[in-house]
Amino acid sequence: MTARELAVGWADALDGTVAPTLTRDRIEDLLTRLVERLLEALRGTAEPESAQDVAEALVAANYRDPRVAGRTVPLICRDLADYVRATGGAGGAVHDRAVRVGAEFATGFTAALRSVSLSEQEATLAAALAAAQEAERRRELSEARFAAVFAGASVGIGTVDTHGQVLEANAAFAEMLGLEVGQMPGRPVADLVGQANIGDAYARMTRLLAGSIDHFRMELDHRRPDGSTTGIDLSMSAVRDHSGQVRFLIGVAVDVTERRELAARLWYDANHDELTGLPNRGHFFDRLAVATPPVGVAYLDLDGFKEVNDHWGHTVGDEVLRIAGARLRQIVTAAGGLAARLGGDEFIAVVERCAGTGELSALSNDLLAALTAPMEIRGRTITIGASIGTAYLEDAPMDIDEAMQAADTAMYRNKSARSRS
Repeated sequence: MTARELAVGWADALDGTVAPTLTRDRIEDLLTRLVERLLEALRGTAEPESAQDVAEALVAANYRDPRVAGRTVPLICRDLADYVRATGGAGGAVHDRAVRVGAEFATGFTAALRSVSLSEQEATLAAALAAAQEAERRRELSEARFAAVFAGASVGIGTVDTHGQVLEANAAFAEMLGLEVGQMPGRPVADLVGQANIGDAYARMTRLLAGSIDHFRMELDHRRPDGSTTGIDLSMSAVRDHSGQVRFLIGVAVDVTERRELAARLWYDANHDELTGLPNRGHFFDRLAVATPPVGVAYLDLDGFKEVNDHWGHTVGDEVLRIAGARLRQIVTAAGGLAARLGGDEFIAVVERCAGTGELSALSNDLLAALTAPMEIRGRTITIGASIGTAYLEDAPMDIDEAMQAADTAMYRNKSARSRS
């Protein structure tokens, strides 16, 4: 397989997520160049952060649908990583780099989308302000132009008089607030947004009306009458007359609900294991670094998992890992801890404010009982074993590697003792 063939597969995966201006051949040329840059990052000849430039290039080529990231991150972690391993990359190192490169791509894609959205919002606000000021100087012609922009804009636009009452609002703004557009003119802003939503935005609008500030911008959560919540990026400015007096306020609002959901989804994908849904290595280490002492760490791997893979195949092996991960999550969560998959058949758990080695011992026994219970998979009963090592840290771990090494050593000591018995 070549970089071009990988790019063709990527283009197929992205098909339907966007209507770019490029022809199919030019799309494949672009994706081939981007695949080569991602492969350099996976091989370690380029920094993982270069994946952010790849994401930015996709957004610049009009790939702006949230599904683009959702289809690209798995391709990086699976297809491209497999290609690098097949062409000489070290398996474990490639896996870790793939997770990092996928996370950097997700970060870059979110940032690029936000930048495009903010640029469009600023351009809309500038156009609206210019149109409003022109309306004061050349009322008839300019008001007609502003009305066209106002009514047809995909972003919310509204004007408020000096008494805090809505003058006009377009359909997009009304939809964000969960109202009918005809309900808004002539009513106070406070009545329209509701008591639950009056806060910093309303206080800043009051300062605009008083003339103490000229503009503000902020993100807020608006609770709609139907109980749903909309994330809104709101910009408001005061429009003054020739004497400097505030005549009215104009606001431009962008619905950022989907962008927030995308950011949350990308964060989850970058910090969780795709197969089991457990937190991944990076997420676990971040949690361990800020854990509240005393801290209990349990390091474990599955005994006999390789034999399951060799005898029944990787599909059954993957199901074993899923079931093991679910059982591990249930036991550790009940104990108030966090469980994660490090890779392969290795898992780890951390319990904050651990009561002592007795609690760790009880947790290990519960984990062992749960993981060694028979699993029913595709009509077969499969049983595996587990080796568990623990480390009890009375103080916050200053050296994460040292804490991991202590638990790892205990686990292999446990495995050796059982193999001799």
